[in-house]
Amino acid sequence: MATSDHPEHSQGGQYTVKGKEFTRDTNYITTRITADGADGFPVEPGRYRLIAARACPWANRAIIVRRLLGLEDVLSMGLAGPTHDERSWTFDLDPGGKDPVLGIERLQEAYFRRDPDYPRGITVPAVVDTTTGAVVTNDFPQITEDLSTQWREHHRDGAPDLWPEALREEMAAVNKRVFTEVNNGVYRCGFAGSQEAYDSAYDRLWTALDWLEERLSTQRYLVGDTLTEADVRLFTTLVRFDPVYHGHFKCNRSKLSELPALWAYARDLFQTPGFGDTVDFEQIKRHYYVVHADINPTGIVPQGPDLSGWLTPHGREALGGRPWGDGTPPGPVSDDERVPESATPLR
Repeated sequence: MATSDHPEHSQGGQYTVKGKEFTRDTNYITTRITADGADGFPVEPGRYRLIAARACPWANRAIIVRRLLGLEDVLSMGLAGPTHDERSWTFDLDPGGKDPVLGIERLQEAYFRRDPDYPRGITVPAVVDTTTGAVVTNDFPQITEDLSTQWREHHRDGAPDLWPEALREEMAAVNKRVFTEVNNGVYRCGFAGSQEAYDSAYDRLWTALDWLEERLSTQRYLVGDTLTEADVRLFTTLVRFDPVYHGHFKCNRSKLSELPALWAYARDLFQTPGFGDTVDFEQIKRHYYVVHADINPTGIVPQGPDLSGWLTPHGREALGGRPWGDGTPPGPVSDDERVPESATPLR
């Protein structure tokens, strides 16, 4: 397994390959959990467990979508800690270092129950079948789309439609550009193995961020006039930009806080129930600065940046838009899923 293929799971802290550009391995376990159970895994309240990590942007998407849709009571969630070794994400946040439902110390165990010879990275998010203890899927974009489209029967009253039928074609195009150029673009900068690879990645990233800055200067949300999964996918990169990507990944033409439209857009989302209340800045910083030992060999985690700006007025209401469409915001976060007060300015 090439060490650069899985930024969430690498060998001994080695994430760059000298002389090479970063290429993400996008081969995931594509089994789906659907309403009709076509792949052998029907939607069933209480059967599955979402394993995530607040540190990871791909897993953060699933945490947000689960909360927006009100699926907490039908899809339980286990959280891995912010750091891991070359083998696996671990449950070091839980008493005894074991997930209380699955009874395992390492997420790797659930992958090996699916395939004893599983050859790829042990990634989050993953959905585990609690009846067998085996991973069903780690296909992160499909997981969140299916939560919206296949779990509808179990959505809370007033849940937003994150995949509006009329916008899906536009969403597909926007999501593709955001993924390749921004979500993954920051990693291409951070894990570049040559100056040439970095320069190319940097130029592509900022071309896309300039496009987003222009697009979001005249509309409140990324696609349409309500919240959609397109916003979720962009948010998890933006919220990590100044604390991590700007310095650690050398994406440093500008800070997010220096981009008027994107900064206001990010604050608007952060202050929206279901977004900022899922963000743990302490875990985010600890993950990147500790795990990526070849990029930050000292393992020192920076104290900054100042997070208070996330709560300042954003003024995006002037652009109109209806955040929840015909629905309503989610209720308060349950006590057992609340981000610690020290890790968020949302207090």
